[in-house]
Amino acid sequence: MSDHDIQVLESQFPAISGEAFAAAREQVLASGQSVLQAEGGFVVRVFPDGRKEVVKEIEPPTRLKSGSIYTIR
Repeated sequence: MSDHDIQVLESQFPAISGEAFAAAREQVLASGQSVLQAEGGFVVRVFPDGRKEVVKEIEPPTRLKSGSIYTIR
């Protein structure tokens, strides 16, 4: 596999992973279970009937600049 082939695959990853997560979420809801998601600074439990319940307040996401290197401690 060439470097170009790898770059093409890597560029497709965000869209494909997003589709996979959306499909998994829908499968869980269709099975009658709830899912947790981040929404507006909160962790929210979403029920199959569309009802939402706030579980916990969270810090806002950290904005990252593409190409930057961050050290996590």
